[in-house]
Amino acid sequence: MKIINEHIKSNEYKNVYLLYGDEPYLKKQYRDKLKQAIAGDDTMNYSYYEGDKISVKEIKDMGDTLPFFAEHRLIVVENSGFFKSSNDELADYIRNIPDYLIIIFVETEVDKRNKVYKAVNDIGYISEMKQQTPAVLEKWIAGLLKAEGKVITRPAAELILNKTGASMDLIRAELDKIISYCGDRNEVTEKDIEDICTTQTVSRIFDMIAAIASKKQQQALELYYDLLTLKEPPMRILYLIVRQFNGIFQVQEELNHGRSNADIARTMGAAPFIVNKYAAQAKNFTPSQLKEALADCAQAEEDVKTGRLNEKMAVELIIVKYSAKNKK
Repeated sequence: MKIINEHIKSNEYKNVYLLYGDEPYLKKQYRDKLKQAIAGDDTMNYSYYEGDKISVKEIKDMGDTLPFFAEHRLIVVENSGFFKSSNDELADYIRNIPDYLIIIFVETEVDKRNKVYKAVNDIGYISEMKQQTPAVLEKWIAGLLKAEGKVITRPAAELILNKTGASMDLIRAELDKIISYCGDRNEVTEKDIEDICTTQTVSRIFDMIAAIASKKQQQALELYYDLLTLKEPPMRILYLIVRQFNGIFQVQEELNHGRSNADIARTMGAAPFIVNKYAAQAKNFTPSQLKEALADCAQAEEDVKTGRLNEKMAVELIIVKYSAKNKK
């Protein structure tokens, strides 16, 4: 993404860009940034194609048309599927692309062995738009609110993420609601967030952990499938499960040393409501169970990386194991 910003700043572009990944907000943002920088409001030299029925011949015919009183002709192609199946015609065209032509591909999934991918990689620029880490998202939230003359504490930003998950589109929508709700007030409080924000992902993780601890296997699995329906990647769900188990384990140890929830929240730098939830969950697990669960989660991640298990099944097996009723 930094490279794309440099291209825009210098007004020097590659002939082909591929923006792909599981963060739609970033793909849309950088697609629009490039479009505005290259073509602006010029409709004569701009074409847009979407869907897996796109004709390569049509793209080539448009691409071979010289720009009209402009330096570049711009073509944007979205969700084409060209990067998941073989297409020698398009790969060859990209390798011999006219100097004046710029093509921006926006895709969700790619196969890096694909000839079109390799052609773009050789002569253009590829940027994977991944879901961002919580730390990056918290800074982004603070920056967006600062631009509106508002401030937010880290626990409050964390609370937003606990309600929205990692989707930047959802976060942006919730921030618009918060800004409107707060009006002229410059500070965004945790109460504002509780009052106005819609709960999405992380609270479902808490509910899922509660169902696991209570041995309510069907409920735990239903919550998992709900998260998949919300387009949460299984490995992010596993990451969140690990984070919850880690939090529960840490709070459990602190409680065993006689510390209060408020003291633990200050030490952890976490929102008090998060520590309260961890403390409630800690009653359902022994320390050895939590250690075993964390070890199993680490093994599940390794099994996915080495191809022994697919990611959906790996997470499902963790849920099934720890929500199974103990045999008498």
